[in-house]
Amino acid sequence: MQEKFRPNIFQFTNIVSNAARLLQASRVLGIPPIVTEQYPKGLGPTVAELGAEGLTAHPKTKFTMMTEEVEKELRALGNPKQAILCGIETQACIACTTFDLLEKGMEVHIVADAVSSRSQTDRLFALSRLRQSGAFLTTTEAVLLQLVQDAKHPKFREIQKLMAQPSCDTGLLAFFSSL
Repeated sequence: MQEKFRPNIFQFTNIVSNAARLLQASRVLGIPPIVTEQYPKGLGPTVAELGAEGLTAHPKTKFTMMTEEVEKELRALGNPKQAILCGIETQACIACTTFDLLEKGMEVHIVADAVSSRSQTDRLFALSRLRQSGAFLTTTEAVLLQLVQDAKHPKFREIQKLMAQPSCDTGLLAFFSSL
């Protein structure tokens, strides 16, 4: 979610807003986020409104985020069995990363209202293909609730504050009406 993509990605502001809530939740719950940037020299930095300050953004030129540095970070985290993905573009970076993670046997959850593309045709077909490949499609609010599982969770109130406003609309109804 880099500056140069801002004018071209469908629903960019709303996608970033939803992803920012996920990032806040990861911090509250102690879930380590991993951030990558596609060719930052040419495409610019991660946008400030994501709230990723203080995180190391791994630069890359591959479409997958599974670079040597990210692989190393995953090993240091004990090789997690699940991943939650958000970002752009769905048919490129999200798809390539998902396929690589699935190949490693990971369970992949794609936050459909926190991913987008320049073309909604690409977004729609990528989400459909990723679901057919075994990834789970979910939403920002569903992820937030699934991470705490219970109103008795010690961090539930903090997560509940992130859900005070409904997730921003990112045009998903058109996707589901076409299935």
